[in-house]
Amino acid sequence: MTRTSVKLKFRPSATPDRMGTLYFQVIHERTVRQFATDYRIYASEWDRRRSTVTISGDSGRRQTLAMLRERTFHDMERLRRVVLSFERRGLDFCADDIIAEYRRIMQEHTLFHFMEHTIAQLRQLGKRRTSETYQAALNSFRQYRGGEDIMIDTMTSDEIRNYEASMNRRGISLNTSSFYMRILRATYNRAVENGVTEQHYPFKHVYTGVCKTVKRAITIGDIRRIRRLSLPPGTSLALARDIFMFSFFTRGMAFVDIAFLRKRDVEGGMITYKRHKTGQLLRVRIEKCTQEIIDRNHNPDTDYLFPLIRKSGDEYQQYRNALRLVNRRLKQVGCMAGIPIRLTTYVGRHSWGSAAKSSNIPISVISESMGHDNIKTTQIYLISLDTSVIDDANAKILKEL
Repeated sequence: MTRTSVKLKFRPSATPDRMGTLYFQVIHERTVRQFATDYRIYASEWDRRRSTVTISGDSGRRQTLAMLRERTFHDMERLRRVVLSFERRGLDFCADDIIAEYRRIMQEHTLFHFMEHTIAQLRQLGKRRTSETYQAALNSFRQYRGGEDIMIDTMTSDEIRNYEASMNRRGISLNTSSFYMRILRATYNRAVENGVTEQHYPFKHVYTGVCKTVKRAITIGDIRRIRRLSLPPGTSLALARDIFMFSFFTRGMAFVDIAFLRKRDVEGGMITYKRHKTGQLLRVRIEKCTQEIIDRNHNPDTDYLFPLIRKSGDEYQQYRNALRLVNRRLKQVGCMAGIPIRLTTYVGRHSWGSAAKSSNIPISVISESMGHDNIKTTQIYLISLDTSVIDDANAKILKEL
């Protein structure tokens, strides 16, 4: 086996009292290669005998020097792992190969780069909403880091706890903070699976649960007032109210699923659709009140069931625009009906689940009927459920209106 040497060295500045440069020296089969880093220190901060950054007890740069020493340690370990990987695989390599592989790792194994690659993959798979949540988490962590990327294998428990504290100081809610943490943890675990880093459990000391929030469901009486509210036919207010009621009538169907419903999804008195979030196939029986909304919003010029997406091309952006408009109009509808909380499309979904629970409908039925994405919870109660049982439960709720 050939001998390879990797060392950290210091090149002082030609100008006295100015910072010099730290660089790495790679020697393989007597071939010497050097490459500079972005790390700068003074000559007095370099321990030549130990080939490391020294931290003076009275130095005002203690924190900076400690960080540089830690970074150079991790860089040295990466270089050594590159050499070990080449040797274990029995590859012929030279000093230039070592440096090239190290630079590839430094570029591709950063958190920002790794997350951006994951986001691109999610978009290619058609998981636009999930990709947006990953992008939001990345933007939040990037803001905390001041735009400075971080190597995944240097993510520590202290770093993650500081990030959590930063969000707390900025007034970020606990659930939002936890949501970002879960996404970052999933990214980190994926990096572990891909061999980018060993598992060091940097998220073990931060909150990643879900705490109770302000109630977002309204009562059957509130639903009744919204339904009976007099609104000008054919207006955006009337459409928003119809979408809200349609969601409630169809066991809390999510707005994204309503927006992408096509006329072909309605057949034989049933609506059959796949949840965009989970891909789960659901079938909903059409009740009289549901059919009235479908008939009222029929548009012969589109294949979609509702006039939310009107033309081909960038349907997803049309859906997002429609969601914003419907929620703005629902806020007005809620005020007109005297609803105690801000009305949104999600309130309709949440309210059906709350009404079902109040009607003593088994949690297993509610979970199945709403296309719950927590499979473990659903499996606790049942393996599968006859659609007719769910539709009977829905009819029971609608009779109260």
